[in-house]
Amino acid sequence: MTQARPKTLSAADRLDWLRLIRSDNVGPITFYKLLERFGTAGAALAALPELSRRGGGANRLRVCAKSDAEKEIEMLDKMGAILIARGEPSYPPLLAHIEDAPPLIHVLGNGHLLTKKAIAVVGARNASANGLGFAERIARDLGAGGLLVVSGLARGIDAAAHTGALSTGTVAVQGGGIDVVYPKENARLYDKIKDQGAIISEVALGTQPQARHFPRRNRLISGISRGVVVIEASLRSGSLITARMALEQNREVFAVPGAAVDPRAKGTNHLIRQGAVLTETADDVFQTLNDAERTPLKDLEPIDFKGTSPAAPTPDELGQARREVEKNLSPAPTLVDEIIRNCQCSPPVVSWVLLELELAGRLERHPGNQVSLIHK
Repeated sequence: MTQARPKTLSAADRLDWLRLIRSDNVGPITFYKLLERFGTAGAALAALPELSRRGGGANRLRVCAKSDAEKEIEMLDKMGAILIARGEPSYPPLLAHIEDAPPLIHVLGNGHLLTKKAIAVVGARNASANGLGFAERIARDLGAGGLLVVSGLARGIDAAAHTGALSTGTVAVQGGGIDVVYPKENARLYDKIKDQGAIISEVALGTQPQARHFPRRNRLISGISRGVVVIEASLRSGSLITARMALEQNREVFAVPGAAVDPRAKGTNHLIRQGAVLTETADDVFQTLNDAERTPLKDLEPIDFKGTSPAAPTPDELGQARREVEKNLSPAPTLVDEIIRNCQCSPPVVSWVLLELELAGRLERHPGNQVSLIHK
């Protein structure tokens, strides 16, 4: 089968994509559903206010202004950064396979690195001296073996991993904007990565990192990578969230064992008990990844940048479906397939109703094709 030739967005389409993903209540999954429904981002932008109103939105949905998107692109140009769209040749290839891949990413530094085979190295912020030394050594060895080392530029293990891989290439995934140095103590490392590696983010320039941003950031760390190496992590560590996301994305999880008396080893030892690859050297990673490559990911469905909009459901269909869908929603996450079965409505009609509710700010999407009702 001939693989579809990668496409590049026109300047006008890139602006519309940016406006759409920056509009209220539009996350990655909703973005793709809107493209599927309306064919282009421009057509989706025009439909947003009415969709929100039908979903019961209390206030008028804010659509990102053209001037705001133009300003963001201008600021990226001034700082020497680029905006890459999913489906374009320079977009990280494995990241494009995850369900909620960001439609656009900001890249500061050496964007060509993003197409390399990658491995994530993450762990405790309050790492031990031994943990820091191990992270730097294994990152150096992984880089020397041809892998791009990805981490989150946090203090501790992340910073040590970036440092070890600087000479071979490393990518820092930011929870805030690519122009925001966080934590401040990593300012020098940030500058080195900008020069020798790459810094990426899906959020707008100037965005200050907040706790709610980090799970989204972690899904990118694992999504870019073929596997995640965890070095020192408590049972409540964010690194375990990254490991869980890696498993959901069908990636490998590697864990470095530690002493039973050290709280920072409890998370990694738990991962090993759950089936993670016990990892003592870079060779453990290379051997597992070489075996995994024998069963490659299936071909990615290409994005139709100028798709044809399917017919919308009729008002009668939607009126009945809205009542049935809302009856089957609750604050607890529910599988969309289960809602379809219980409502006895067609998947396109249910999908349309869920889209209206989400744009109205009344619905939240969860991994695994689940949704929940938001009570305000």
